[in-house]
Amino acid sequence: MATTDDNADQLPTTTPPRLSVCMATYNGGQFIASQLRSILSQLSPEDEVVISDDSSTDDTLAIIESFSDDRIRLFKNQTFCSPIYNFEHALKQSRGDIIFLSDQDDEWVEGWVEAALATLRVVSLVVCEISFIDAEGSPLMLPDATTYKGNRRSGVLHNLYRNDYMGCSCAFRRNVLEAALPFPAKLPWHDWWIGLVADAFFKTRFIRSRFIRHRRHGGNASATGGKSNSTSYDKILMRWRIATALAWRLASKRRAE
Repeated sequence: MATTDDNADQLPTTTPPRLSVCMATYNGGQFIASQLRSILSQLSPEDEVVISDDSSTDDTLAIIESFSDDRIRLFKNQTFCSPIYNFEHALKQSRGDIIFLSDQDDEWVEGWVEAALATLRVVSLVVCEISFIDAEGSPLMLPDATTYKGNRRSGVLHNLYRNDYMGCSCAFRRNVLEAALPFPAKLPWHDWWIGLVADAFFKTRFIRSRFIRHRRHGGNASATGGKSNSTSYDKILMRWRIATALAWRLASKRRAE
């Protein structure tokens, strides 16, 4: 259902594209140091990590600041009380040609940036596979994790029915961000919205390599890999809201052309 030519917004060819890793934090002190180390090791001096903190009350800010890394841009004292709109704030501050989404408690596997950039030469959004780890970083088997078993795929209708866009494993060009902002009100999940926008306006690709170690520790903001607690009514309402918002965004785009 893509309506925009991905080649109309080519990546720079003479110099490497600048990368922005966007992270929304809240009381993430337990794992954020490990995550930042895994990210920063893959970035160049010109790249950035944009962190929007939603008024953490633990040692999250102190740990971030202890890195003393000029690539980290920290926005403190946000009051969204929402990981979705905290992520939107981080995205709005980004300055890169390529945007990566990052959770505060995962770990990147070496090679993720390289693989993402190679794929983003031909599409506007790429999604890698993930592996699950526990709080100690050991491999975790989740028998109920039926959504993420290597069969994810593109398509607006498919992803309205079952969202396969897991934010922590997504990277995309700035053209996707420009089409996705601002986020609609009462958005169920930011990654679902960004993935559907990319499906509707551009081209997306799922790659089978596992470049994200996704940590499940009991305090996650989402139920990734587990069963949702939402009722059938809630699920229908979420899909209605996001489908309506996408239809409005498509109509607005066509009116502007």
